[in-house]
Amino acid sequence: MIEILSPAEVLRARDTGALVAEILQTLRSRTRVGTNLLEIDRWAQAMIAGAGAQSCYVDYAPSFGRGPFGHYICTSVNDAVLHGLPHDYTLVDGDLLTLDIAVSLRGIAADSAVSFVVGDARPAESLALIATTERALAAGIAAAGPGARIGDLSHAIGTVLSGAGYPINTEFGGHGIGSTMHQDPHVSNTGRPGRGFPLRPGLLLALEPWIMTDTAELVTDADGWTLRSATGCRTAHSEHTIAITDDGAQILTLPR
Repeated sequence: MIEILSPAEVLRARDTGALVAEILQTLRSRTRVGTNLLEIDRWAQAMIAGAGAQSCYVDYAPSFGRGPFGHYICTSVNDAVLHGLPHDYTLVDGDLLTLDIAVSLRGIAADSAVSFVVGDARPAESLALIATTERALAAGIAAAGPGARIGDLSHAIGTVLSGAGYPINTEFGGHGIGSTMHQDPHVSNTGRPGRGFPLRPGLLLALEPWIMTDTAELVTDADGWTLRSATGCRTAHSEHTIAITDDGAQILTLPR
């Protein structure tokens, strides 16, 4: 299903996006060396409940996971890139952590992810991975102008990722979002311009470029959820929810 939101629903989506941004910003500021992933999950749970919102993850049980997910945020560390199930792990200096969260507020969902290095260490490889996903995300958003199609966004994202020398996995990518978290259209992280669904005002998309240093192959943890690089290399993931307008894309998941 491809859902087109009404102007009133887009206004509600802005509130949801702002909440998601606030939660991520707060969690990032509180996370440091010695923080346990289960602490982050508890913080997320408390912030969602405090805002009168609902988690899109806790009861989520898609075909690709061993559901329900049972937690409030994805916490992916180092070689984990997607759907990282929070567990009893204490972060150390130099860990590359991705926080990915989706929340529904007043019936509209928003989804966002951020990768960062924990502590004082600054591994060059990790910083390059993160910067590349951020540049690719910005390119995809910039491509979402009047008259654009989904393939234009995918092509813009993929051009940045492949141009930096990273392999691209097409099993998981961006997606439509609205009254539910995961909807059509799928937004691959590489594609051909001029192809796919034409963007329309009221369409919400979650764009999420993610990469692994030296492979495009994923393996699934024994937990049935966490996806890791097949080679054990480091990974990164950046995501925003955007609303398509007559003038282009508006990022909903930026802090106010």
